[in-house]
Amino acid sequence: MNDTSARRIRAVILQLNPVVGAIEANTDAAIRAAREWHGRADLLVLTECFVTGYPVEDLVHSESFLGSVTTALTRIRREMDSGGLCPMVIGAPVHTNGGGVSNSAFLVAPNVYQRVDKHQLPNYGPFDEKRNFVRGRLPAPVEFMGAKLGILVCEDLWLPEGAAELADKGADVIISLNGSPWQADKDELRKAVAAERNRETGLPIIYVNQVGGQDELVFDGASFVIGRDGRLVTQAASFAEDVVTMDIAACGDGTWDVVSEVPARPVPDRLGGIYSALVLSVRDYIRKNGFKGAMLGLSGGIDSAVVASVATDALGPDNVWAITMPYRWTSDLSMSEAHQSAANLGIRLDTIPIIDAVESTAGAIAAATSITPAKVALENMQARARGLILMTLSNQVGHEREGYMVLSTGNKSEVSVGYATLYGDMCGGLNVLKDVYKTDVYAIARWRNGNRLPGFLGPQGNCVPVGTIERAPSAELAPGQKDQDSLPPYDVLDGILRLMVDGWKGNDEIAAEGYDPATVRKVRGLLDRAEYKRRQGAPGPRVSAMSFGRDRRVPITNAWREA
Repeated sequence: MNDTSARRIRAVILQLNPVVGAIEANTDAAIRAAREWHGRADLLVLTECFVTGYPVEDLVHSESFLGSVTTALTRIRREMDSGGLCPMVIGAPVHTNGGGVSNSAFLVAPNVYQRVDKHQLPNYGPFDEKRNFVRGRLPAPVEFMGAKLGILVCEDLWLPEGAAELADKGADVIISLNGSPWQADKDELRKAVAAERNRETGLPIIYVNQVGGQDELVFDGASFVIGRDGRLVTQAASFAEDVVTMDIAACGDGTWDVVSEVPARPVPDRLGGIYSALVLSVRDYIRKNGFKGAMLGLSGGIDSAVVASVATDALGPDNVWAITMPYRWTSDLSMSEAHQSAANLGIRLDTIPIIDAVESTAGAIAAATSITPAKVALENMQARARGLILMTLSNQVGHEREGYMVLSTGNKSEVSVGYATLYGDMCGGLNVLKDVYKTDVYAIARWRNGNRLPGFLGPQGNCVPVGTIERAPSAELAPGQKDQDSLPPYDVLDGILRLMVDGWKGNDEIAAEGYDPATVRKVRGLLDRAEYKRRQGAPGPRVSAMSFGRDRRVPITNAWREA
C-alpha cells in the first residue's frame, strides 16, 4: 500500500491517552498500533509530544529524559526500516542543532525520517512553552505517496502564518498534531479556527488531539477532519480514546481532499462536557498516579454528593469509599441524604462520629493553655478532625482499601472566597470541583441525573439525591448554620465572581452590571484574602478559561487592593 504513485492514502487518526514521562509505554503503544495497521493503512497520525505525553513542562531540561526520547525515536525508526510497521506522524520533544529543545513532529516511514518543528510557542493561560522550547522555522510540506503533507504542531494552526506558508509551498493537506486542553465551548472554538485556516488556504485539515487527564489539564480528544469545501467530514469521540479512518484522495483538478465513511461522533453539551471532563480527570489522576480508588467525606450536601457521583462514574462503585463524620450540629437530614447518596451509587459508606475527637482536643487545649476553642476555631476543628480521619484512612497500610486517594470537595465559589478550612475539608490529593462554580455544581447534578454517557461506570438515574439538590446549602459547623448567613446568594456570588475572577473586571465595572457595590467590595476582600489558602489547596481539573493555578497567578504577599 506504500506505492508512491498512489492517488489515495488511507490515513488513521489514533486518538490515544499517553502518560507523561512513560516514554517506553507510549512508544510501545505507537509501535503496537503501527503493527496492527500495517498492510491495512498507509499513515497513522498521533498527537503532539505523544512519545513523552503532553505537557512535558520542565522535564525537557533533563538530559536523561531527552536521551530516552532519542532512544524511543531510534527504536521506531529502526523497526520501521525493518518492515512490518505502518508509517506514522508522531510528536516528540528533541534537541535542536542549536542546543535548545524543539517541540517536533516526525514523519516516519521505511527509509524516511523527516522532522517539522513547532513555530508558534503559546505563552498564555496554561501554556508557558517559551520557557521550555525554542521556536522552529516556518514549516514546509513533506512528500509522502505522491502528496505534499503540511504538518503543523498545535499552535501553528491557531495563527495563520504556518498554514499560509504551507499553502504557498504547495501543500495538499494540513495535518495538525495537538495537545489542546478542554474548556467549555472549546470544540466550537477549534472548529472555527480550522474553518478559518481552510478558507484562507483552500486545504483540507486533519486535526488530531490528545485525550486524557494530566494534572489540572483535561484533554478531550474530539479530533476532527475538515474537507476542502469546509464541511465537517468526521469527528472522533470526546473524552475517550478513539480510532478514525479516512482517505486522503486526489481530485481530478490536481487538488486533494479527505473523505471518510466514519460518522462524526456526538459532542456533549456544556454541562455534559464539564461532567465528562471531571470524570476523565479523576480516572486518570487516580490511575496514572498509582492509586487503586478514591475516598471522600460524604456530608449530605450537594458538593460531596456530586464528587461521589463523578468518582463512581470514573472508577466504578467498588473503588469509591465514602465516610460520613457527624458532629453535634449534623442534622438527621444530612445523615439521611448521605446514606441515600451512597445507596444510589452503590458505594461503601462508613460512619465515624467526631464528637469525641473534637471535644477531647478542645479539652486538652483548654487544660494546657486556659484557652477554650470557640466560634470559628471550633468550627475549623470539626473540619480538621474530618480531614485527619480521611487522611489516616488513606494512609492505612495493609487495609483492603489501601491506596485510596482522598478527594476534596470545595467548589470554585468557595475556593474563591476562602469558604474552606486549611488542613480540613481542603485535605486531599485532587479537588474535583475546584474550577466549577456552585451554580454549575447544581446544574451538572441535574444533568447527570438525566444522562449517562458511554464510559460512565455509575448507575442510570438519580446519582445525586433530589433532596440533596433541593436543600439549602450548609457547612453545619454551627447550630442552624446556612452558607447564605455569611455569603451572598450563590447566583449573586457566582455572577460577581465570573466577572471578577474569569473576566478580571474591577469593582466599578462589576457594579455597573447591576450588582450592589457593597457586596462587590465584600466579595473582592474575601477573594484577595484567600490567596494563601488557594496556593496550599489540591490541584483540580481545569474546565474554564480562567482556573486557579495555571491561568490565574496572583502573589500571596500583595498590598494592592481594588478601590
